[in-house]
Amino acid sequence: MKILAIFIAIHLLLIQSVFSQKLKEDTMHYDLPTEILITAPRLNLQLRENPVATSVVTFNNMENTMPKTISVDEALKLVPGLKIDNQWNGENVHLSIRGEGILSERGIRGTEVLLDGIPLTDPGGFAPDFYDVDWESVSRVEILRGPSGSIYGGNGSAGVINIMTQDYTGTPLTGNAFLSYGSHNFWKGFGQFGGEVKNVNYRVSLSRMASDGYRQHTNYWANNIYGKATIKVSSNFQISPVIGYTEFHNDNPEGLDTNLYKQDPTQSNPDAATFNEFQQTQRFFAGLTGQLNITPQHQINFNAYGRRTIYTEAFPDQVSHSTFVNPGGSVQYTFSAGKPKSKIKNKFSIGGDYQSQNIDQYAHPNLGAAVEDYTTFLSKETISQKSYGGFVLDRIEFGPKWSVMVSARYDQINNNLGDSLAIDSINHPINLSGSKNYNKATGKIGITFLPNKNLSIFANFGTGFLPPSINELGSNPDAFGGFNQHLVPATSSGGEVGFRDAYKDKLYVDLTGFYLMTTNDFDRFRVPDRPLETFYNNAGSSRRIGAELYTSWKPVKILKIQVAYTYSNFKYTNISTPIQVQMTDTTDVRLIQNGNYLPNSPQHQLMTDIEFYPVPALTIGIGSETYSKWYVDGSDYVDPLGLTNGYTLFNAKASYKFKIAKTNAEISFYAKNVLGKKYIAFSEPDPDGFSYHPGPVAEFFGSLRVGF
Repeated sequence: MKILAIFIAIHLLLIQSVFSQKLKEDTMHYDLPTEILITAPRLNLQLRENPVATSVVTFNNMENTMPKTISVDEALKLVPGLKIDNQWNGENVHLSIRGEGILSERGIRGTEVLLDGIPLTDPGGFAPDFYDVDWESVSRVEILRGPSGSIYGGNGSAGVINIMTQDYTGTPLTGNAFLSYGSHNFWKGFGQFGGEVKNVNYRVSLSRMASDGYRQHTNYWANNIYGKATIKVSSNFQISPVIGYTEFHNDNPEGLDTNLYKQDPTQSNPDAATFNEFQQTQRFFAGLTGQLNITPQHQINFNAYGRRTIYTEAFPDQVSHSTFVNPGGSVQYTFSAGKPKSKIKNKFSIGGDYQSQNIDQYAHPNLGAAVEDYTTFLSKETISQKSYGGFVLDRIEFGPKWSVMVSARYDQINNNLGDSLAIDSINHPINLSGSKNYNKATGKIGITFLPNKNLSIFANFGTGFLPPSINELGSNPDAFGGFNQHLVPATSSGGEVGFRDAYKDKLYVDLTGFYLMTTNDFDRFRVPDRPLETFYNNAGSSRRIGAELYTSWKPVKILKIQVAYTYSNFKYTNISTPIQVQMTDTTDVRLIQNGNYLPNSPQHQLMTDIEFYPVPALTIGIGSETYSKWYVDGSDYVDPLGLTNGYTLFNAKASYKFKIAKTNAEISFYAKNVLGKKYIAFSEPDPDGFSYHPGPVAEFFGSLRVGF
């Protein structure tokens, strides 16, 4: 608390010193955030017109919170409602919105992730990673929070993250480079170039990064190549092809129990190094988006894409290999009625999505150091997953102040598994082939009221569903291979009320309150005889109440203050019979029951960022990250050492822009956790207790950006 008080005092003194200066009238103007055009709702709307909690983050907002530019937790630090766990301080993260998918071991559950209009989410609503995204090349990100199942199906039960990369529209050949180096021998090199030639603008980027990691056995490295173009075939028709290749490797140190953490928080779990646990991804993808304006009233949007991913992971008992082939596409027709001065205007849209995923996977025993026993198969199977979805959207404007948006959708998801080992009746007598199919209809209605051009008030109610992903279905606690037959989809329904207000180009406030009821929430667990594998079950229902605040204040020209606060009160409800958490020690009974808090859900998250511009070329900043305590599992058991206690980290930064001849350049320095606070970045349940992933203490990075 003393540190927090000192931090607040420094903030106030800084603000006071700025106000005491005699400044010229601030004539700087920028577009009001509420006037930003967004596309994530599948209708082109100004932000102020969207009846859903929405954040828009531009590269200018992100660059001062991204010392390494490698991970989504850096880029979206100032977005409320998100919980991002970066357990190894690299690119491998867990991301959840309002608690949806909060206990996935990796990746993103129930959130539709789009990159330049191409879905990164698979048919079961699972995005394994953000490795395809090089955050140094991102132009902006739109984040819709809350159930969006009625426009994206099970993929959007938590919300939408729509990522758009930079382009060079209207410019000749140009480009830029970025180089960063810092603690734990981290480095990243990035370069991109592009321009516009006649009716085509294009951009190509390449990057390489690596780090030794802050704990033993946490080495990681990555390569990323990405290209996109926009081709204006005619005045009414344009297409945008994209293509990319990514590689990512990280050693897995696993978590520590309380005794190991007390001995040395930088060590890896003994099993991790002994069996050389790691994860490696190689992916090639290509896609195409397009827009055809038949007339000003009739428009068709479409996309088509394909991905091929090779994924390898080493566990203590096995080395698993998977090859994913994921094609898909969508088409949407939109009709706009009403002239610009008409009192009533209408946009009606209808469309459909198709995705499929074919997986070949097998596992060999791990003999140690990830050396495989190639003569023995623990599992060998093929999985086919297909999803079909149809949707309608209708938005009606009743004059300049009121509008209503309604959406409905129906989804069918089919999962089939073929057990290739079933032919061996001696070593594998049980045929684990099977299928799991799900279907669901969802809907949403939202109302927006615009008292003036700066203020937007909205309310909505919607439903969503989250089907088990292949990762969850394929983690079978009953056998090596086969589907987990116990899982059923989680469903949700709830509403939100909020407002956005921009005042005199100085102050922007975005506040939302929400209430969400869910059934059959997913939970994760481990079993004693396979202690380092993660399995999933349906743990019951929940009631989620929350509030999300973002504010940006520029009281004078040389000062900008940003604050993002999230309040989350997530509790289990309607559990008629308490659910026992499986433990090695049978005398240690832990129960998930009514009134317990959901795990990994701190009630309070507070992010601050203050930027000071003493001269136009110089930026000096300080910021903080605060989390209150959270529980590791749904039993709300508190570890005796209190390792899940909340924490506050403090960061500092400075950047200076200059020119080398006629070339623009910027040099930056960034310090993370400058006070060296020891904290837990991520925690997870284990059958013999809890597993903790300590976060890094003080880190320092320097970077250089050069444009040409």
